Amino acid sequence: QVQLVESGGGLVQAGGSLRLSCAASGRSFSNVAMAWFRQAPGKEREFVAAITWSGNTYYADSVKARFTISRDNTKNTVYLQMNSLKPEDTAVYYCAADPQGNYYYAPSYDYWGQGTQVTVSS
Repeated sequence: QVQLVESGGGLVQAGGSLRLSCAASGRSFSNVAMAWFRQAPGKEREFVAAITWSGNTYYADSVKARFTISRDNTKNTVYLQMNSLKPEDTAVYYCAADPQGNYYYAPSYDYWGQGTQVTVSS
């Protein structure tokens, strides 16, 4: 059974940092892209960042220069380092893997985690 399990969310003040982790099990994801999306209340799920199997990275403009996506294929884990957090970053953050098309498009992804809440207070 394939599972993606996110961790590391929480409550942080504006300007603070958090590191999210997404641990995969059930199969290796070392040869596919993985990504982070987020969804705020009343809003659609939006792309945050993606990383290919070779380490190429892509970011939403809203998080560029503040967030860093990375992966450790030996641990089957992807990370999202979030710095200089803003209240508008508040959302449930989801890990996704193995896109069948556009990295930026949520329906492209076959596998999803259950999400982890990130709340940034002002």
